[in-house]
Amino acid sequence: MARFLLFSWLYLLLAISACHSQNKANSEVGGGCEGCEALDEYGDKILNEEDTLPLFASSEPKLKLWGTVYQKDGKTPAANVILYIYHTDRTGIYPKRGDEKGWARRHGFIRGWVKTDAKGSYVFYTFRPAAYPDGTEPEHIHLTAKEPNTNAYYLDEFVFEDDPILDQKKRAQLNNRGGSGLTLPVLKDGILEVNRDIILGLNIPDYD
Repeated sequence: MARFLLFSWLYLLLAISACHSQNKANSEVGGGCEGCEALDEYGDKILNEEDTLPLFASSEPKLKLWGTVYQKDGKTPAANVILYIYHTDRTGIYPKRGDEKGWARRHGFIRGWVKTDAKGSYVFYTFRPAAYPDGTEPEHIHLTAKEPNTNAYYLDEFVFEDDPILDQKKRAQLNNRGGSGLTLPVLKDGILEVNRDIILGLNIPDYD
């Protein structure tokens, strides 16, 4: 009986330890991520692989962001991955309507969410953002990802090869989280297209 109680106690300790380690690992994937909570702010919106951001219809140049999300092997499509993006308007600010809640008070209302399909596909329709008014940062689109059963973490922003502010110094600071975010928009049928594939876990701290 004593041996049974001892083994039961040891098993319970191991189970608690394993559970704690798993939760700890999940909470640390990707390191610090200020504002990653915004990924969950889509409310009752039903997510699929495609989303159109506010002001798309009235803004130029229009932009289509599309690609495939892969698992860490870089070959297997990753389904049910939520991607969240937000960016500035054409004046370089994150515009507000005045009734924002949560992280929308900082990110503004030009933001969107998708959930990848079985092929790992995603598409965002938006427009090309402007650089910050003071010229300190190049044009960019923030990107956050969340896989099933792990926490949200940020990926390298979408930046643009033809942006004059994106000098060599700034290019050298890119971390390639999830793969390179450096893109070259290509004009097709009146819309700039940006193709970017994402590899989950690539250059993400504590991913494994």
